[in-house]
Amino acid sequence: MHPPCQIPTQQAKFWEKEIYSKGKQLCRYPFDNIVSFVFRHAPRDKPRSEVRILELGSGAGNNLWFAAREGFQVYGIELSESAVAYARERFAQEGLQGQFVLGSFTSIPFENNFFDLVFDRGSLTCVSFPEACSTVCEAARVLAPGGKLFLNPYSRAHTSFSCGRLDEATLLTHEITGGTLVGVGSLCFYDENMISQIVSASGLKLLSKKHKVYTETTADAKSHTHAEWEVILQKL
Repeated sequence: MHPPCQIPTQQAKFWEKEIYSKGKQLCRYPFDNIVSFVFRHAPRDKPRSEVRILELGSGAGNNLWFAAREGFQVYGIELSESAVAYARERFAQEGLQGQFVLGSFTSIPFENNFFDLVFDRGSLTCVSFPEACSTVCEAARVLAPGGKLFLNPYSRAHTSFSCGRLDEATLLTHEITGGTLVGVGSLCFYDENMISQIVSASGLKLLSKKHKVYTETTADAKSHTHAEWEVILQKL
């Protein structure tokens, strides 16, 4: 196991100071697309207790909580001390086994070919595009042959992308004033070309790519669009 990198990005500092340390976004239950990914793609040729799963940007540990309850070996890497502490405490209280590492997923502190599944649920949206490219390379490194990587970043079709200021160097959108993502700092929204670049950077085989877009209209007749990508890659 390599030593973890604990040098936070500006966005990680924001999430620690303004979100997790204040008790916000400490989700307790898993996202449905993560549940589907794990059940559909976990190896069938070994016991669940031997299947290793890593979450990139594990936050409060809610996605890994589900996987641990189902008998999988779970690992999370996260740059927020508050989020890691919350996840560890919850697992301890419920008698669940899991390893939560305080570190950066641009330098994953695990050996080559270690994990059967690696997933991201919105974490690549919270870093610059260059950092995201580094992350998928690291995810590919720690995946075992046959292992699968699930990426779930937000799309540029999202209302919040058009309500901010784009930094062309990092491809982060700053000062978001509209849509559902106000108040969560600077975010990286992906178009199809960026997804293609991420896939190429990973060196993995593309199994599937979904672009999910829906528009919600609230009682005050205001509308906003939510849009995200779901990409599944495999290490051959």
